[in-house]
Amino acid sequence: MTAASAVHDAVRPDDRALPLVIQGGMGVAVSSWRLASVISRAGQLGVVSGTALDLVMARRLQDGDSDGSVRRALAAFPVPEVAERILTRFFRPGGRPPGTPYAPLPRLALRQTKLAQELGILGNFVEVWLAKEGHDGLVGINFLEKVQMATPTAAYGAMLAGVDYVLMGAGIPRDIPHLLDELADHRPVQLGVEVTGAVPGSHTADLDPVALLGADLPPLKRPKFLAIISAHALATYLARDEHIRPDGFVVEGSRAGGHNAPPRGQLVLDDRGEPVFGPRDVADVAKIAAVGLPFWLAGAFGTPEAVLAAQAAGAAGVQVGTLFALSSDSGLMPDVRRDLLERLRAGTLDVRTDALASPTGFPFKVAQLPGSLSDPEISAERPRLCDLGYLRTPYVRDTGAIGYRCKSEPVHVYVRKGGAVEDTTGRACLCNSLTANVGLGQTRPDGYSEQLLVTLGADLDGARRLATDHPISWSAREALDWLLGAAA
Repeated sequence: MTAASAVHDAVRPDDRALPLVIQGGMGVAVSSWRLASVISRAGQLGVVSGTALDLVMARRLQDGDSDGSVRRALAAFPVPEVAERILTRFFRPGGRPPGTPYAPLPRLALRQTKLAQELGILGNFVEVWLAKEGHDGLVGINFLEKVQMATPTAAYGAMLAGVDYVLMGAGIPRDIPHLLDELADHRPVQLGVEVTGAVPGSHTADLDPVALLGADLPPLKRPKFLAIISAHALATYLARDEHIRPDGFVVEGSRAGGHNAPPRGQLVLDDRGEPVFGPRDVADVAKIAAVGLPFWLAGAFGTPEAVLAAQAAGAAGVQVGTLFALSSDSGLMPDVRRDLLERLRAGTLDVRTDALASPTGFPFKVAQLPGSLSDPEISAERPRLCDLGYLRTPYVRDTGAIGYRCKSEPVHVYVRKGGAVEDTTGRACLCNSLTANVGLGQTRPDGYSEQLLVTLGADLDGARRLATDHPISWSAREALDWLLGAAA
């Protein structure tokens, strides 16, 4: 056993009781460090969204970091010179002048620059460090399996900040347990990346922590890993081999917010254009329980009665998103949250599953808000462009070189890269719109500002009941206490 391994074993996650409530990882910075901290301090699992945290950190710095939180976290980074370089590059005292675009960041690629890797590590470190600041509660981070090229640096940055849980959905996360094992010992890692037109397993996203940051690195604990799934067959598959076995599952139903697993079999749309889910799309909870790993149920489990029902079915608890997304502690812009709550109380808040909006190929839940990209006319007016690229996918060009394309980029560009024109229909630029939801949307040199596209879960029963008790708004702690009332 190496010295690093001995330290790693000594700081593995403790055996504290499993959380009853997992606060879901939502959007880009909707599940911000502030929200996660509230839930964690209350004894449950607070989760930060791990999507585009390099961008979130850089844009907060460009906006002046008014409360000093980003700079406070950067000051705690174990390699000060790296943090100082990023601070020097992006921090603007007093923020950007009005109308000034945010500075561009390196886009995700198979071979990433040093700057790109440093930004990925620091962005995730900052968010987790702030969520954990001042208490010893559990904090998790949520990643998308589809964003494979970002995962090594994102996971390592979160681990440097002491993250307790890693959660991942939107794909089959079979390689993550081993990745976390290796990163906990600061070893070089190679994560397989799906490349269209290439032999499976022939391309990887690589990270060598010591080569990037130096050898004087702190001991790390290996966080627990929860795979987010929608089918019992996937639970059985992942649990059968210790090399890919997670520490538990979050089982999401079709009413959960954000990205959902597509219906199995042929895609059928109802008269509203939503995917129709049938019996094959419902996970058999008894079969998941028989696997023997802890699991949490998600999607329409945001009421006290649902918490009790989940426990009765053998679950450790529930994952809940919408109640917390609508709370005063979420990262949604206050005026957006107020609009959602007003519509909720009036009975006019409509959440639909859009089978095409996401370029990932996964259905995507969208709140129907006038003036946002949920309005087809507003969406049609947005110039098609792809300047962030978190959801673009690599492919093999005719020359054998690797290229990158996104179904939401300009149609002629996507077709020129070998994509099918029909794949571009109805696609939205999630990368830019999700940053707009939290006040970090880009302003273009021509004056165009990115528009919102808000995602919520389809089940609003719990939110409606909370709105009755809280006529203006509710905090994340108030939502959590209400959820736990019956269980207590």
